[in-house]
Amino acid sequence: MKPYAYCPQCATPLIDAPHGDRLRRACPDAACGFVHWDNPVPVVAAVVEHEGQIILARNVAWPASFYALITGFLEKGESPETGVQREVEEELGLTPLGATYIGIYDFTRQNQLIIAYHVAATGTVKLNEELADWKHVPFEKIRYWPAGTGYALRDWLRTQGFDPQPMDLPRL
Repeated sequence: MKPYAYCPQCATPLIDAPHGDRLRRACPDAACGFVHWDNPVPVVAAVVEHEGQIILARNVAWPASFYALITGFLEKGESPETGVQREVEEELGLTPLGATYIGIYDFTRQNQLIIAYHVAATGTVKLNEELADWKHVPFEKIRYWPAGTGYALRDWLRTQGFDPQPMDLPRL
């Protein structure tokens, strides 16, 4: 499925046209000049430390067995540090105590660029409508998923002296 069929500026049907070293959806009307660059979307991810363990959560749209980090999109004008703490507060109802940068990770399947942080937090977990469940996992028992935010979790755990192993993922 192509991201755009028609130009969002002039409604002309878009074509695939060379721009640089790639084909991109573009308006053939030279006066318009619209090009859909399809750049990755920045997303923040939180390795949430709470009561001496890591919180993993399950989105309402995910299978019952899948848990992951808290993630979210940045708001206009928001720094990644502020955004990741806002997501922890919104999704878990916890009070973040700060955000420490872990790294940046590709998540090409969703065309996202993950900006990951460790966020220590206090309070009682109160899930918002986006999440169906959560669990505490001791550092030494975590197995990371070999993709996107899983690599951030792995890298943070290594800074804490742990050697997490990857989990086996089913083939899609």
